[in-house]
Amino acid sequence: MRILGISAFYHDSAAALIEDGQIVAAAQEERFSRKKHDARFPENAIRYCLKEAGVTLNEVDHIAFFEKPFLKFERLLETYLALAPAGFSSFKMAMPLWIKDKLFQKAGLIKSLQEIAGKDRALGLEDKLLFAEHHQSHAASAFYPSPFEEAVVLTMDGVGEWATASVAIGRGNRLETLREIKWPHSLGLLYSAFTYYTGFRVNSGEYKVMGLAPYGEPRYVNDILTHLIDVKPDGSFWLDLSYFDYATGLTMTNDKFHALFGGPPRQPEDELTQREMDLAASVQAVTEEIMLRITRELAQSTGIGNLCLAGGVALNCVANGKILRDRKFDQIWVQPAAGDAGGALGAALAAYYEHGQAERHVSRNTMDAMQGAYLGPSFSQAEIERRLTACGARFTIRPDTALFDETAEALARGEAVGWFQGRMEFGPRALGARSILADPRNPQMQKTLNLKIKYRESFRPFAPSVLAEDVADYFDHDTASPYMLMVAELKQQRRREMTEADQRRFGIDKLNVIRSDLPAITHVDYSARIQTVHEETNPRYYRLLKTFKDKTGCSVLVNTSFNVRGEPIVCTPEDAFHCFMGTEMDRLVIGNCMLLKTEQDPRLAPNYRDYTGRFALD
Repeated sequence: MRILGISAFYHDSAAALIEDGQIVAAAQEERFSRKKHDARFPENAIRYCLKEAGVTLNEVDHIAFFEKPFLKFERLLETYLALAPAGFSSFKMAMPLWIKDKLFQKAGLIKSLQEIAGKDRALGLEDKLLFAEHHQSHAASAFYPSPFEEAVVLTMDGVGEWATASVAIGRGNRLETLREIKWPHSLGLLYSAFTYYTGFRVNSGEYKVMGLAPYGEPRYVNDILTHLIDVKPDGSFWLDLSYFDYATGLTMTNDKFHALFGGPPRQPEDELTQREMDLAASVQAVTEEIMLRITRELAQSTGIGNLCLAGGVALNCVANGKILRDRKFDQIWVQPAAGDAGGALGAALAAYYEHGQAERHVSRNTMDAMQGAYLGPSFSQAEIERRLTACGARFTIRPDTALFDETAEALARGEAVGWFQGRMEFGPRALGARSILADPRNPQMQKTLNLKIKYRESFRPFAPSVLAEDVADYFDHDTASPYMLMVAELKQQRRREMTEADQRRFGIDKLNVIRSDLPAITHVDYSARIQTVHEETNPRYYRLLKTFKDKTGCSVLVNTSFNVRGEPIVCTPEDAFHCFMGTEMDRLVIGNCMLLKTEQDPRLAPNYRDYTGRFALD
């Protein structure tokens, strides 16, 4: 039984393919199109999944879409009718698009799939198409790959068709929805409203707000809880829509919201002020409190010891870490592609287990069924050499022992290294397959990586990768965190005492304080978004960390995604070479190919203001 899952037409389009319940492949369209958060039909991702499985579209039994367009249209129409005449401008913009394309999405999907099939016309596509509800897809993506026979499943995001949050119980091969919070009351949209107001892009800048929060003080929490959102003891909530514009307007917030917080929204390239930092800290604190209230009530009312999380809000790794440390659940598992991209996988899994009534078997020998999230394309050594040669790259071939030794030594000398190995990650995090690596002990490394390599805001923190068996030596954390979705604090003995002058610093000035013996990954509140590295899921990255530990005594590396601001994570060797040449990275390791910046032709360096790279998988 082969099932192709698809998510598309909002943001982060993706495709996934499962065979007899096993995940064969999954990838976001943006990695192939090179358009960040690409929402278009995921033609390239589908082609990749079929190629990885070695099948044609005719050999796929079902094709599952991650939401139900008619229900979504119903919500849109009812919202405009209920709030009319407000939102007429938005209505005029939305209706032609829905009538032309989205309302008849089934026909559009069939046409696009037929184009993929080409001369081998796909047969019976209309009968093969299945549609899951949006939060059903999220819940399936969270529960079915998890290591649990039974779990509470909590999904939270902006909005699907009607639901903005849902609770289900997963048992065996079944998911039973218990309750939902419905549009327009949404924790995800509350967070997005503050993302917009603080000058970041909705649906992509929320993690910037999370990273900015520790620089501020939560001085607006009372205003949020008094005016914007009414939160009950069980975590259920109600938003006062008179402060927001997202239901029928063209922006997230309105003049009443702006008056409450003292002025208009920050423009994207304006300087960050203490106000934005305090707003970020405040909405983060409210989000954490709501999630803690919900999970505490669920643990008490269900008596179930396992929790699964998905939906965009589940990417809030600070809140996830607090839920873990709250210890109301024995174990927590978060889908690594928790946002809409993961809906493609969830739709396929829901079709397999719930529509197909297949049995589910949880393996006791693996952490979960996600294979470390390494579900994207890989390239043979011969392919890598051919592609790099075609790019004009100059490289040498290193056998494994020399490769790992030289890379570890380069990192210890302070070099920034592009690391491209094996299958690309599925989801928003680089997990040691498409990563930029550095020495966390270097006090200048955070600024260097942000300003000279990533070309992004200086306040942004970096995540550590740590050998799984050593995580408790560095962090107040003693469980697996393979997907970089949990934040933990550094051990007390790893911290450095701050002077009185350091303690008086405010805002971004806090960044200049060395807080620990791993300054490049220590956020201003002594926290870090940790990735535990396991030999069974990524043996080459594990070996590099092990080699670095043998040479330095440190089993931690800075791990940030292999891309620059505004670009998706690299997919192909060509993408990696162009990113390497367009930044101040020192070294690039692709398979067994070693590239030094000093040996490259500088004329091959792209201007990232103009570069939009288009490199096909083949």
